[in-house]
Amino acid sequence: MELDLDTARAAFDASTDFTVGLEEEFGLLDPETLELVPQFEALRDAAAADPPLAASISGELISSEIEIRSGRGADLAAAHAAQQDLRRRLFALAAAEGVELSSTGTHPFSDYRDQSIIQTEHYRRVEEGLRYVAWRNNTFSLHVHVGVRGADRAVAVCDRLRPVLPILLAISADSPFLDGRDTGLHSARTQIFTKSFPRCGVPDPFGDWATFGDYIALLVATRSIVEYTQVWWSIRPHFAFGTVEVRICDAQFTAAESDALAALIVACVAQAARDVDERVPAAELPNRLIEENMWRALRYGLDGELLDLEHGRTYPATEALPRLLQWTAPMRAELGIDVALPIRNGAQRQRALLEADMSLAEAFATVQAQTSETYSGALGGPAATAVGSRTREETL
Repeated sequence: MELDLDTARAAFDASTDFTVGLEEEFGLLDPETLELVPQFEALRDAAAADPPLAASISGELISSEIEIRSGRGADLAAAHAAQQDLRRRLFALAAAEGVELSSTGTHPFSDYRDQSIIQTEHYRRVEEGLRYVAWRNNTFSLHVHVGVRGADRAVAVCDRLRPVLPILLAISADSPFLDGRDTGLHSARTQIFTKSFPRCGVPDPFGDWATFGDYIALLVATRSIVEYTQVWWSIRPHFAFGTVEVRICDAQFTAAESDALAALIVACVAQAARDVDERVPAAELPNRLIEENMWRALRYGLDGELLDLEHGRTYPATEALPRLLQWTAPMRAELGIDVALPIRNGAQRQRALLEADMSLAEAFATVQAQTSETYSGALGGPAATAVGSRTREETL
């Protein structure tokens, strides 16, 4: 991606508020063993017969991973509709090619040493620059782009959402298993990606586009980066699209949760933008405090406590979603955004399967059945249907 700051500013000046783009990453599995298999190139080539799908898929580091992108939707409903169509196309293609698709933040037992980096210029650069850090990163996530008009305003939105990132992580944690064992974490993905990659996790507050641009210019001048995609923060202004991109969430093993999380993220970005416009006061919290909540979120998810950083006290992580729903209520009402999420996140429900005396392989097979049914369109229907609430029923 080009590193032209003037062009990037122009993209934000021309952007439309609250357009939405969705990106979902899937593992490629052998249907019999449910191990990761290097089939990206085969699926990419087979997708040539389906032009809408071919234009929407992308490789993501390893050849046992694939991403689909909705493209820019005029609003959340349009992005969801586009993504649901692409999911059906991709899952049908994968089935025809003898591949299953998984959607948890990490694969529970495939060995990262058996995975190969895809042969593109970008990922060859990533591998050469990061070595073990890149090899170890067999992870899968949900990224959400939200249009924000104005470069300074986009930076201000990113600044305001810094303390929200751990809350979104606690709600979305869906990667308790790695290397054939229960890690004790709720988001092992965050530990091996966000905590390992450079220029990753929670960025500093920049205040305005000029300060942000000075930092990017320094990275370029010192050859720390040669393209903007080497800035892997959990939230970032996206140079090409004029969007704020939120990248903190694990992939979700049901389509309903992926849709609902995207809705929640759009609401958070929109509310932050409205707060910026109305000059609502916001504390400029140091990273050391936000990182305390990042640790609590990746370690305990919704089982533990989070810090109320402005008041210096703890609260049960089960209050994370209600707090975000209360804050975003004005913009959710204005934009017609509904959010319905299970009471327990994916990590909690996966771990409950082990507690019910399933083996890790049996638990993953159970999860995988939910993924195949919901993302393929077999269960159909949009995910977010109850305003400001959680669903009473849960999968698994």
